[in-house]
Amino acid sequence: MRRRWVYIIPAAIVGIAAFIALGGEIVRLLWNWLAPDLFGWREITFWQALGLLALCRILFGGLGPGGNRSGMRRRRDDRMSPEERERFRQGMRERCGFEPPAAEGPARTE
Repeated sequence: MRRRWVYIIPAAIVGIAAFIALGGEIVRLLWNWLAPDLFGWREITFWQALGLLALCRILFGGLGPGGNRSGMRRRRDDRMSPEERERFRQGMRERCGFEPPAAEGPARTE
């Protein structure tokens, strides 16, 4: 068992490094192909592309495994009973100022 880890760990490190390098190079090539012609922006280096890729990951992808925030909502909803879920939704609607859908509440006349 221990021998197998001796091969897997270095291979994983090399694979992750190659994946990051490939991602940075793809971002650099796409940026330098599109942005200067479309917007008049200057070309970027590999390291700037890698920074841009990391920034997008932080802003749009999250930092956790998978970076999927909707999974948190799904897990919370799974623990709620249907009555609790509806009470939660109603409270959110009231706090956020949303009117109930037309099928749920009385029709508004203006």
